[in-house]
Amino acid sequence: MKMNDQDKPVGVFDSGVGGLTVLREIIRQMPEEGTIYLGDTARVPYGIRSPETVMRYSFENTRFLSSKGIKILVVACNTASSVSIDAVREHVRIPVIGVIEPGAKAAVIATKNGKVGIIGTEATIRSNSYAKAIMSVDNNIEVFGLPCPMFVPLAEEGWTEGVIATLIAERYLCAIKDKGIDTLILGCTHYPLLKGVIQEVMGNAVRLIDSAVEVAREIRKSLENNGLKCDMNGNALREFYVTDSPEKFLFVGERFLERKIEHIGLIKDISAY
Repeated sequence: MKMNDQDKPVGVFDSGVGGLTVLREIIRQMPEEGTIYLGDTARVPYGIRSPETVMRYSFENTRFLSSKGIKILVVACNTASSVSIDAVREHVRIPVIGVIEPGAKAAVIATKNGKVGIIGTEATIRSNSYAKAIMSVDNNIEVFGLPCPMFVPLAEEGWTEGVIATLIAERYLCAIKDKGIDTLILGCTHYPLLKGVIQEVMGNAVRLIDSAVEVAREIRKSLENNGLKCDMNGNALREFYVTDSPEKFLFVGERFLERKIEHIGLIKDISAY
């Protein structure tokens, strides 16, 4: 029996476990929607790869998820969103949501003094993707980017609070705090796990923009606008696939997702898709 478009799952890919913060928000905001998550753990991190390589990885991930009959594609990786989102959109017939534009739009709405900070990986900050997205909405906003590479291993090791996390956050964030920003984009999918310590260091006067939350809102809006919203009740599909080391993904991923991962598959050669 042919599946209705509304009943098809949401497809999400990332280079590893970070995109699970986006998936967590999708499930929280739209628990009725089925989801298929792909973590390209054999080739993580994407931030050190050339744009051509990231583009190739993105297309292979897209073809794999498309083979699963998804109704919308979520590129839950800041590097892939920066490099390949436009090209991917041109080659698929379903809506494609990245992590850059939703966070940028939310920051423009949130800022009162016109000074927005962005923290992310070195590759994301170097790409200026968030700055470009913000300026495309309002070119009067001042944008300050800051790479915080050690936040990723902190999140993956579970060191998201306490003395070590606070000291590292203080060391990184003092540079951007001095710019007088009133809004800060968490421009990496790992960073929401450090939201508490980041807020503590920045102070309550600075509004944090969690891209994962904004992306989930954008997905819901896209599903509604395209008549793709699922109206089924019951147990929604939750499938996970990785390209290497399912055991490590499960160990770290369940902390990111804040729930048990039941169904996980290993893809030995994703380039075949």
